[in-house]
Amino acid sequence: MILLHSMAPRWKRKGAEAKALAEPISYSVSELQLSLVKTETSGSFSSCNVLLAVEPEQAELLNLCCFGRLVLSAEKGKNWIQLSFEEAFYLLYTLKCIKIYLQGRCLENEVDTWMYMRSKRPNFPIFFKAYSHLRSKNWILKSGLQYGVDFVAYRHHPSLVHSEYSVLVQSSESNRLRVWSDVHCAVRLSGSVAKTLLTLHVCGNSYKEDLNLPLCLDNYTVEEYSFCRWSPELSREDETTNPKPNATTVNDLKSL
Repeated sequence: MILLHSMAPRWKRKGAEAKALAEPISYSVSELQLSLVKTETSGSFSSCNVLLAVEPEQAELLNLCCFGRLVLSAEKGKNWIQLSFEEAFYLLYTLKCIKIYLQGRCLENEVDTWMYMRSKRPNFPIFFKAYSHLRSKNWILKSGLQYGVDFVAYRHHPSLVHSEYSVLVQSSESNRLRVWSDVHCAVRLSGSVAKTLLTLHVCGNSYKEDLNLPLCLDNYTVEEYSFCRWSPELSREDETTNPKPNATTVNDLKSL
């Protein structure tokens, strides 16, 4: 990973950092996993999303773990959560805590679900590998559409801290950031919204037929590169008068 000077976490209120340390995301995810398994929770495909029917308490846990978004419903006692393909497959394949239906038929194995998602989004394997790479490190990922990137990454719940990274997913087939002017624009845009640009290069050799199986994920590796603007004022030899800011990495989470 290329490590440049990165912005420190920007907590939203006093005591937010202490609350995050006392309530690690990993603990909430484990609690959510047990709850969904116990009730045999299931969802259904809706275009390029999955609608998950859950109890009010589970909706609260999903919110704590930042999976999906609440969809308003007139049905009492039930909450509907809209999940992205990455979120839904993470709950199905990695946490093994939900089932997914397609046109009223339960997809009994992960391969059927995988193939359907690939049919809707051919680049799904690359994006899921990138998503699961950071999510497994307890980073919270939300859509980065409004910032012109694929995801934004938070070290804890967005109610406690601002996102630190704007994330772009790259592969050998990607045409983004091919020239220096593209990199410069992406770095400037990320910096203008107080984020560090993080690119995830998903590398690997999978034959076309292998992509029909989620096991192809084992053939991929993820390389992390973070970029930020070089500042002459912060790069002088006299560090006593111009101390460098703290640097962080995507692995710098410890128990969060």
